[in-house]
This record gives sequence, structure tokens and C-alpha cells, in this order.
Amino acid sequence: MKTILNFLKKIIKPVLSRGQVSVQNEAGPATAHVKIYTRAEHNISRAQISENALKVLYRLQKEGYEAYLVGGCVRDLLLGREPKDFDVVTNADPDQVRKVFRNCRLIGRRFRLAHVCFGRDIIEVATFRGAGEEQNDKQVLNKEGRLLRDNVYGTIEEDVWRRDFTVNALYYNIKDFSVVDFVGGMADHKTGTLRLIGDPDMRFREDPVRMLRAVRFAVKLGFKLDEACEKAIHNDAQLLASIPSARLYDEALKLFLSGYALQTFEILRHYGLFQVLFPATENSLAIEEDGFPRLLLIKALENSDNRIAEGKTITAYFLLAAFLWEPVRLLANKKMKQGEIEFVAYQDAASEIIASQIRSTALPRHISMAMREVWSLQPKFNARIGSKPSRLIGHPRFRAGYDFLLLRSETGGGDPELAEWWTKYQHASENEQRKMTQPPRNPQNGKSGRKRSYQRKATAPNPEV
Repeated sequence: MKTILNFLKKIIKPVLSRGQVSVQNEAGPATAHVKIYTRAEHNISRAQISENALKVLYRLQKEGYEAYLVGGCVRDLLLGREPKDFDVVTNADPDQVRKVFRNCRLIGRRFRLAHVCFGRDIIEVATFRGAGEEQNDKQVLNKEGRLLRDNVYGTIEEDVWRRDFTVNALYYNIKDFSVVDFVGGMADHKTGTLRLIGDPDMRFREDPVRMLRAVRFAVKLGFKLDEACEKAIHNDAQLLASIPSARLYDEALKLFLSGYALQTFEILRHYGLFQVLFPATENSLAIEEDGFPRLLLIKALENSDNRIAEGKTITAYFLLAAFLWEPVRLLANKKMKQGEIEFVAYQDAASEIIASQIRSTALPRHISMAMREVWSLQPKFNARIGSKPSRLIGHPRFRAGYDFLLLRSETGGGDPELAEWWTKYQHASENEQRKMTQPPRNPQNGKSGRKRSYQRKATAPNPEV
């Protein structure tokens, strides 16, 4: 691992060529080149920092430890955004952090972390990562070079080389309110560049999920990916298949439920990453008919982004149901051609597609069940006679199913007249609903087909008489 660290430092050294100064760490002599941005040279103010994060920083400092804000919170503060959370890094190991804070619990096996809890507010505290000379029980890599466990602790000079992107590797020092930059992160902030620390191919092999993080950060921040990073993603996209499907499901939610779903979808497809997450969906997109099903996905993603922008809630199962609808529909049609009735064909198709999808992204059972309900309602909307509409409108998933019907009709995958009928039916009075669900009348006698059939039976002669 020491060899890898030295290799990374050689690659990144040119980035540090401008404005370097030597930094003296309290723990020892100067060991790294770094640029320090004083309080007057950046826009971060303590007034923007969470009160609980400040408590953790000051308490660790009081106990004699180093303490910094690091990662996304520093990045967002520099961009004038409100951070979602505040992460602290320190030279205290997790057990020492727990001794300092009674309201602390340790979590994680792959990366050991301390969570300092203030009610619902949690401040995550990590220990500086180090570089072990060889694999041991604290640091484990698989044969592809992916980190399975990494609890080797070190100094801030070592910790910076273990972070992913330069803009996420800036340290806010509570001691003098400065920003410490080892890797040119401030310069990348100014140019809007998302650059990996070290060799991109090696970093993606360490953790392929970094490719998804690269896309998510680029879209969220409006940054452009560094050319070397782009090339590595194109080459290494299939490495994602080695990641546990449960972790990929969590990452998929971050990608598509953050308010930038449509742009994220397009970029994931561009780099070949969407195919790893949703292989059946990507395959179905190769078969387009008047823009469908791509239009359905785009509309679903747009609706999701708009709801988030308006502060409304969104449901993951609805968006995932849109992603997998076309594979389900195609398979159901195939089964109906083989003789299965419509309802059974859709049930069987849903089971097969979900079972296949779980191998890529592990859909929780409550999500997959909700998706199945939305899909199973679609054929039932065709029944508009008698008591079936009133029973269907009482279904717990009716609203989601109806919204899905609207989505299909707006994008060429459903009957607009059918969607309009159900819209009117919901807002009609009971009397009007009864009229809407009556069987069509026979033009010859003006009576409904069902009643006429009944009358014929009632007046038919008895053959035994």
C-alpha cells in the first residue's frame, strides 16, 4: 500500500506546484506541501456551520486533538450552499472519540466511524486515514484492488491522499478558521472541475461506486468531469457489477431522488453506467416506437425533479416502476401471445423482471410490492362497466396507479381517452358515476345490452312445455 501512496503523490505533485508552502503539524515536523487560505481569503463563516458541529470541533480541540471540517460541507460552504450535513475529521481514533463524547456510538466495519448524536442531528467523526505498508486485518483489498476494509489510521497529510475528489479534500481548521488545501481543490472550485485525486483507473478499482459519485457531484454542482476521469469511467463502467446490489440500490436513490434526476439519467447512459444499474431498462430503450418508452422515462424524471423543487414528497417505487414498466410490458405481451390471459401475463412478467433487477440493484420488498401493485392496476383501468370502477377507486394504490396511467397516456404508451374518462369519473357525483358505468344502450330498443339479455332469458319459451 505504501507503494500505491508514493505513486499517487507523484501523480498529484504537479497540481501542488503553484502557491505551495510548508506546513508544520503539531504532531511533528513539516511532512507535506500545502496551501493555507486564511480567513480573509475564503467565504466560510462560523455562522454558517451547524451549532452541534462547532461543539464537536471545539470539544476535540479542547481535549488536545486536531479537528477539521472536511468533504462536502466545506465544498458546499465555499459555493454558498447550505450543507446537508457536517463531517468532522480528527487524529483521535474512534475509541478516543467515544471517551470524549458520552452521546457517541461507533458504527461501520468497512470504515470505522463515530457518530456523535444530538437528538436527531448526527455529526459524523472520522479518524485520519493512513497508508499501511501491507494488507492486514485493518486493511483488506480483494483481487481486483477494491477496498473491503480500511481502518488504518494516520495523519492529515496521509488522509488527504485517501479522499476521492480534489474539491472534497479541503479541510476547514477550527483553530484559526483557515482552509487547508493539499491537492489544488480551491483552484478546481474556481474552474468548476471535478478531478480525482490520483490515478482515476486505480481509484475506481479501489471503489467502483466512485464513478456514480462523480456523476452525482458533477450534475449537482454543475461541474465538468476532468478528461482523465471521463476516460476511466468509460473503461471501467462494468466494475460496478462487482458491487453488492444493496449498496447500488442506495446509490441509485441518491442519484435519482436528489432533484437532478433527468440530467443524471442522460449522463449515466452516456458513460454506460445506467446499463449496469438497470440492464433490462437499457435494453428496452433500444426498441423505440414514436419516442416511447424514452419519453415515459423523461416525463417521470421531470415530474420527480419538479416535485422536489416545489418541496413536495416523492416516492421511490413510482419512479422505479416507470424505469421497469417497458420491460414488464414487453414480456407480458410476449406471454399473452403464448396464450396467457392479460392479468396473469402481467403478474408473471412483473415477477420475472423484478427477480432479474434485484441481481443488479436490490429492491426492498416493500418497494417491489408497491411497484407490482401499480403495474397490476394498469389492465384493470380498461374495465369501466358495472361496479368494477367503484371498487378500483377504493384500492390503496389507486392514486399511484392513476398517475401512472396519466404518465403513459401523455407519452404515447396509453389511451388518452381512457385517462380522460378516469379523470372525469373521480370528480363526478354518485349519480353521474352510475350513468358513466352503465352498459352501452342498444340503438334498436334503447335498452342496455345487459338488461335486454336478461329479458330474453325471462321470456324464452320452455322447451319442456
